[in-house]
Amino acid sequence: MDVLQKCADYSFANEVRSASLYPYFRQISSPQDPVVTIDGEKVIMLGSNNYLGLTSHPEVKEASSKAVLKYGTGCAGSRFLNGTLDIHVELDDRLAAFMKTESALTFSTGYQANLGVLSCLLGRHDIALLDRLDHASILDGVRLGFSKSLKYKHNDMKDLEAKLERVGNKGKMIIVDGVFSMEGDLAPLPEIVALKNQYGARLIVDDAHGLGVFGENGRGTPEHYGIEHEVDITMGTFSKSLATVGGFIAGPHYVVDFVRHHARSQIFSAAPPPGAAAAVLKAIEIVEREPDRRKQLWENTKFMKRELDGLGFDTGESESPVIPIVVGDDLNTFTMCKRLGEEGVFVNPIIAPAVPAGQALIRTSYMATHTRDHLEQALTALQKVGRELNVI
Repeated sequence: MDVLQKCADYSFANEVRSASLYPYFRQISSPQDPVVTIDGEKVIMLGSNNYLGLTSHPEVKEASSKAVLKYGTGCAGSRFLNGTLDIHVELDDRLAAFMKTESALTFSTGYQANLGVLSCLLGRHDIALLDRLDHASILDGVRLGFSKSLKYKHNDMKDLEAKLERVGNKGKMIIVDGVFSMEGDLAPLPEIVALKNQYGARLIVDDAHGLGVFGENGRGTPEHYGIEHEVDITMGTFSKSLATVGGFIAGPHYVVDFVRHHARSQIFSAAPPPGAAAAVLKAIEIVEREPDRRKQLWENTKFMKRELDGLGFDTGESESPVIPIVVGDDLNTFTMCKRLGEEGVFVNPIIAPAVPAGQALIRTSYMATHTRDHLEQALTALQKVGRELNVI
């Protein structure tokens, strides 16, 4: 059997292309602003994770440019060996201070952060307890560590408790998204913390979509719930609110130091480029000094949730700037994405395995820099297309 036969047999993408509904790898020729350019046309961006609008902030761009001029475009090695710059150490310290933890460690991507921390902390004799809707990087990190995993029903604390009881005295880690990236709802962290303490487990929160968005100071869902001191490790990413690419973990010094010396995705991967490190440093500064950005983001989010619900769309249990529109059928979801593009609105179609089969959705997400005019134009298009396709 030819190991590459699966590639020759793969037909889904071509079938969707043939139907003129292929929605992936669309080429954007402008910054990730509220309005972007695709094929020379201006469209309203409702598909970006640039929640605070910082990827185009002039101070962020200037800081990144200066770092490139000083250090060059890359580090030519891993942080473990020759690739640690003083700006990386500065960023680690800055992240620890911002997150109110003892220590922090940066990775080249958020995905690699999860791969690294989970694979080296969870071994063959440990148990990972996962929400069924946890991000793919969490699932992959657990697999890489060879630990056993138990998945509990989404946000179902009775099911989580039943699985904790089953595990008994084995080493166990609850790993959960603070904000679920497709559905936009939150993990019930206070209840999870109570179970964690009751059953002697540890807790990692992947707060990729909560950082910069939730909490009085933007430290994410643990701050939002007032349980920061109960979270053993927080994982975050720079590719959402913090304007660039990369990821990090924050937690006790002894844990972070262990990860620093054992995480394969850290040791065997090139260090984050200096321009990205400088961008994050400036983005954190802006997050702290401009809380009105977060306030505006929430005004936009609440407006769109109210209006979408009022039009009759099924937006699930969203409590964040990620607001899904549940469609159900894959083909109808692709059609809706295409039609919205024709009406001047960019959205993301999400199908299985990113969501359960039969629960395909249009993922919309919002930025602090969206104006009310942007949002109202988008609503007009959403209403028109939603009625055409019997989604409302």
